[in-house]
Amino acid sequence: MTLEEFKKHNNLEFKNKSLLEQAFIHRSFINENPRSGLEHNERLEFLGDAVLELIVTEYLYKKYPNHNEGDLTAYRSALVNAVTLGELADSLSFNDMLKLSKGEAKDVSRARSSILADAYEAFVGAYYLDQGYKSVEEFITKTLLVKTEDIIKRGLYKDAKSFTQEKSQEIFGVTPSYSVLSEEGPDHDKIFRVGIYFGEDLIAEGEGKSKQEAETSAARNALEKKGWVSK
Repeated sequence: MTLEEFKKHNNLEFKNKSLLEQAFIHRSFINENPRSGLEHNERLEFLGDAVLELIVTEYLYKKYPNHNEGDLTAYRSALVNAVTLGELADSLSFNDMLKLSKGEAKDVSRARSSILADAYEAFVGAYYLDQGYKSVEEFITKTLLVKTEDIIKRGLYKDAKSFTQEKSQEIFGVTPSYSVLSEEGPDHDKIFRVGIYFGEDLIAEGEGKSKQEAETSAARNALEKKGWVSK
């Protein structure tokens, strides 16, 4: 997919094509192509993360005036986690735009979800610089914030690890345990795969940039597998 096709597909205006291209360039591509003259998207991701958090926070603050800080924080975490953003970015054809090393390009595992989530944040940063706050707010509202009510209805905002422990103790009389199944990637961009166990039984797996994130992902997957949250 070309940049023009991407813009048309997502009904976007974008003046600086280089900035748009940079939003999709993973560090691995630059490491493999050091003379490309291009720059990876991590600075844009840093900016986009802050812009995204502000817009999501303001939206939740105004939409739910009677909800406390703890609830709003949980809603925000469910909206901006790697799983939600990764799935969203994939639905917007971000995967077709990524520039990756040959090794990363071959990896179609859930580790790609983390890269896609980072690309969404990088795009938000690029779009903010190119089109301003109002435009990026509209983009986030129509792509991400429309998911808010569904996330609340399905209980996806609940702390996955605590909720899983509560249910597993109630139903099976066991406390879940977690084990790192694998670690991949360089130290600055490592992906952990973690399994969650009820006793000796492996219930589900999850991935993340940290062990904590991977454990949370595994717990969420266990909740869905056991039918303890609605799909």
